[in-house]
Amino acid sequence: MMKKTATGLWLVIVLAACNQTNTQTQVTGGSTSSVTKINATNAAAMKFETDTHDFGKINEGEKVTYEFKYVNSGKTPLIISDAYATCGCTTPEIAKEPIQPGASSTVKVTFNSAGKNGLQDKLITIVANTVPAETRLHLTGEVLSSQKPTTTQAKK
Repeated sequence: MMKKTATGLWLVIVLAACNQTNTQTQVTGGSTSSVTKINATNAAAMKFETDTHDFGKINEGEKVTYEFKYVNSGKTPLIISDAYATCGCTTPEIAKEPIQPGASSTVKVTFNSAGKNGLQDKLITIVANTVPAETRLHLTGEVLSSQKPTTTQAKK
C-alpha cells in the first residue's frame, strides 16, 4: 500500500511539473535576464506564404526589396524580438507591435548588391515567441558584375 501511495505521489509531482511554464535565469555578458520557455500548444506561429524569394538577375549596385508575407496561425499574440541577416548588405524590417492570432503582417527585406558579384543566398533569421524560436528565410538571386572585362593584347 505504501509503495502504491509513493508511486502515485511521484506521478502527481511529475505531471504537475510538466504542466508548468518553466523560467530559467540566463547570464549574458554580466547581466542577468529571465527567459520563459514557451508551451508549444499555445505558442504563436508564423506561417509564411513562402520562405524563399528569388530576385532574379540584377546589376551590381542595385537594391532589391521583398516583403515576406505571413499570418500568426498560433493561439497567442506573436512577438518578434529580433531579425538579422548573414551580412550587412541585407536589412530586415519587422513589425514592432504584437501580431494577434489570425492577423497577418510582413517581414520587409532589402538587399544592397553594391560590391557583390555572382550568385547570392542571403539568410534572414527571425526570432519570436514561436516553437522553434527561430524561423529562417532566404533571399536568392544573381548579381551581374558592372565591370567590363579587360583584354590584353599580345605584343608582336
